[in-house]
Amino acid sequence: MTLQILSTPSDRAETLLKEAIEQAIPGAEVEVTAGGAGHFEVKVKSAEFAGQSRVAQQRRVYAAIGHLMKGETAPVHAIDKMEILIP
Repeated sequence: MTLQILSTPSDRAETLLKEAIEQAIPGAEVEVTAGGAGHFEVKVKSAEFAGQSRVAQQRRVYAAIGHLMKGETAPVHAIDKMEILIP
């Protein structure tokens, strides 16, 4: 018998968040940390944020992940902390 290691829903949601942001903001360095029960912290570093207001930067990230936060069975309930960095 082969032992399989299954990822948790939180692990899968972390991956989905990271991939969605990286796809929407090419070249971005993205870190996602689970906080439990669908809550996450996100850190995004990209030169594309230069010259944008803080609100515009956050909107850009939320636009990338909004589909992961919709519906009753959404894997992401909340982003508790979002850190935007410009290199």
